[in-house]
Amino acid sequence: MELNGFERLSELEWHLPATDAMRVPVIIYADEALMRDMNDKVREQAVNVAKLPGIVQASYAMPDAHWDYGFPIGGVAAFDPEEGGVISAGGVGFDISCGVRCLHTGLKTQDISRVKEQLADTLFQRIPAGVGSTGAICLDSREMDEMLAGGASWAVQNGFGETADLERIEEGGKMTGADPAQVSQQAKKRQRDEMGTLGSGNHYLEVQRVVEIYDQRIAMGYGLTQDDVVISIHCGSRGLGHQIGTEFLREMAIAAASLNILLPDRELACAPIGSPIARRYLGAMRAAINCALANRQILTHLVRQIFSQLIPQARLPLLYDVSHNTCKVEQHEINGRKRKLHVHRKGATRAFGPGHPDLPPALRATGQPVLIGGSMGTASYILAGTERGMQLAFGSACHGAGRAMSRHQATRLWHGRDIINQLARRDILIRSPSCRGVAEEAPGAYKDVSAVIEVADRAGLAHKVAKLVPLICIKG
Repeated sequence: MELNGFERLSELEWHLPATDAMRVPVIIYADEALMRDMNDKVREQAVNVAKLPGIVQASYAMPDAHWDYGFPIGGVAAFDPEEGGVISAGGVGFDISCGVRCLHTGLKTQDISRVKEQLADTLFQRIPAGVGSTGAICLDSREMDEMLAGGASWAVQNGFGETADLERIEEGGKMTGADPAQVSQQAKKRQRDEMGTLGSGNHYLEVQRVVEIYDQRIAMGYGLTQDDVVISIHCGSRGLGHQIGTEFLREMAIAAASLNILLPDRELACAPIGSPIARRYLGAMRAAINCALANRQILTHLVRQIFSQLIPQARLPLLYDVSHNTCKVEQHEINGRKRKLHVHRKGATRAFGPGHPDLPPALRATGQPVLIGGSMGTASYILAGTERGMQLAFGSACHGAGRAMSRHQATRLWHGRDIINQLARRDILIRSPSCRGVAEEAPGAYKDVSAVIEVADRAGLAHKVAKLVPLICIKG
């Protein structure tokens, strides 16, 4: 990215002042190397977000930012209904509520060594993954609507998990305001057989080892110690979320002129908060959030069944579940006044600090666990939300490493089978239905996740707690 025009307020904070049609500045958190490695489209898209009506404070980009549809991945923006703020489907994205959950196992690395191959094979056989993957669950119309209204709470009520899981999930496992009636029949049809499936792309299920603890106090609060085995599940709302995003982006773009909205980019299609189309989108998007929460809850249940059969002494309580790609109504202090804002996070993680009332009591002293997935074969991290981060970007942090190249470019450079063999030599077992999918997700196709985490930590967006490395990766 060209850095002309940016004011470097600190080593890790870059401001692009508001000019022309921009209503607020652009703020990017990154070191110089990450800034220069970002595509110029990140700058263009962040500037366009800054032009949207009712945007508050700034158009933010996280250190893993890269360009995407509408908002950049890693984009964060909040809108005030009292100032003509909008809801943008492009500010949420297609994989609504894609997110990560982390499970304890109570095991150490040596506890799984004798069954590692069997565990990898069984997880692969029983966790559906890949493009168009379907599971054993088929929902009828009534069950679909109940799931979209109930989220992970619905899943637990139907035997997929434990009540204790719910307090370790954002929104208590159920997003209020969901309206299944606003979800099209086509979206529901796409999801009917996809509950309890990983999907494809960068989604995964990993068995991981804690290799480093950075903050003993917070790690203890999270129940983490050196050499612990944990499980991370990364997936979202599958075909249903994609269909909702597609439909409402089109509808908002068509309606923009009649709503007196001049779009800086058609991909930023939006509608005024409180307008009929915005209300319908929020109802559908919240239903998709519930779909993603229910999906990860069902996958958790399947993983627990597998571990109970292969390693009976394992116990798999939930550490936490975070969502990316959402728009949520939150209260934040702006210029000394508390305001209810519609916070869009696209490829960004909520990272609430210590004492926040939305955190469960057991985590209120430490701050919210922030789960950051690396690229396949590289490290993942657990961070904690900070008080300072609440003032920087509405309590938001990065969500992953961030792509350094397109999937097409990756397949020209790597072959999936070679990647699988290379990682096997590092004692990382990869199981995937698609060698092309493995090539698309090659470690080299992503930024250095450690560099991204260092920026997030040093900037104060979130605080490093633990580093994880993969032992087994089920890849979609």
